Amino acid sequence: MWWGDVNKPITPEIFDDLYETAINHMNSKEKLYVADVYCGANKATRRKVRFVHEMAWQQHFVTNMFIRPEQGDEITGEHDFTVINACSETNKKWKEHNLNSEVAVAFNIEKKVAVILGTWYGGENKKGIFSLMNYWLPMNGIMPMHCSANVGKSGDTALFFGLSGTGKTTLSADPERALIGDDEHGWDDDGVFNFEGGCYAKTIDLSEQTEPEIYRAITQNAMLENVAIKDDNVPDYFDTSKTQNGRVSYPIFHIPGYHEPQQAGHPKNVIFLTCDAYGVLPPVSKLTSGQALYQFVSGYTSKVAGTERGITEPTATFSACFGAAFLTLHPTRYAELLQEKLEKHDSSAYLVNTGWTGGGNGVGKRMSIKDTRACISAILDGSINDSEFETDDIFGFAMPKTLGTVDPNVLNPKNAWADKEAYDAAAQKLSGMFKENFKKYSDAENDYTKYGPL
Repeated sequence: MWWGDVNKPITPEIFDDLYETAINHMNSKEKLYVADVYCGANKATRRKVRFVHEMAWQQHFVTNMFIRPEQGDEITGEHDFTVINACSETNKKWKEHNLNSEVAVAFNIEKKVAVILGTWYGGENKKGIFSLMNYWLPMNGIMPMHCSANVGKSGDTALFFGLSGTGKTTLSADPERALIGDDEHGWDDDGVFNFEGGCYAKTIDLSEQTEPEIYRAITQNAMLENVAIKDDNVPDYFDTSKTQNGRVSYPIFHIPGYHEPQQAGHPKNVIFLTCDAYGVLPPVSKLTSGQALYQFVSGYTSKVAGTERGITEPTATFSACFGAAFLTLHPTRYAELLQEKLEKHDSSAYLVNTGWTGGGNGVGKRMSIKDTRACISAILDGSINDSEFETDDIFGFAMPKTLGTVDPNVLNPKNAWADKEAYDAAAQKLSGMFKENFKKYSDAENDYTKYGPL
């Protein structure tokens, strides 16, 4: 196990105490909800998961988000894992247990059971199982990934790595391509497969004009969470008075032309999405295999409002493998798997910045969705390879000089800044942050430091 800021060890005795609290609470209810679902579209490696809920809406959430057994394929035999979600009960002994709060999300891998106490957030159900897949699958040489995936009409698969707020769900919901999934996937010897049976999208400022595929997916069976409702029972996606973390879960078949089955071949393109609050990184860069591994382990982005509690403006952060919260093994273990698969299947890697241009937060402006989509399209149709490239002086990225309708001054971020000296200072600052963050990985067996900024 990789113990760190997110994963914390507890004793078996504390887990048993939490388990007893959850069981006693659930036994006091007149009605409970039980869902048996699969995690993983590949039948050879999928896991059987049982959820026990006290809330009907959370039950509906997991039937949206996981893979429902088909008729005649009911789940039988022992489950690989059971999650007991006693969300309305709290851990009143949290100080005695030396924990952080009355909320507890605890897993016992040996007993194959998890307990959720004190949090009503639907995402806890799916993210916990994702963490387990990050533990189980590498043992069999399968790479678990926090990414979205889609496939083109010619059968070319693309992966989109990124944290919330970088555009992972939005950019993969492309009407010209078939969606495999929007958040969690595995990469095995057969190709890419979805862990889930649904999508979990942010709804803040959602409109049909800006994100038509997601907006139209909100029909019967979709489930809104943390979304304000007007007096006429119409959702108000612009009302963030309670929270900016509005969400919708919906079955993947709400997306027209989704890929069935939720599996596809090995990816032709691997895209790392970052939201750079400093306005230093170019909108698109072509990476060498070494740079891809460095950027993957670094997982640089910015926390944005609506994603993290207490965040009111973009804040730079590093999240290993673009999903540190879900990693149960050391990040370099996943990097080793990525390196193996990139080389074996000759996949190309790119870094796409959906953050700021022309200056950092407060000076520049957010990259336009039009330019970002143009960059993504050029990657997917291969036209980016017709471009002439120049090398970034600090990060070593290969940046296209021209790319379709994108302003060449945007393609080279320094050109987009009015104050060139201010750009240089910001670039050096960000470079230093990368180096400082990567020190924690420099003593690993495979040290990727040489592929980082100068």
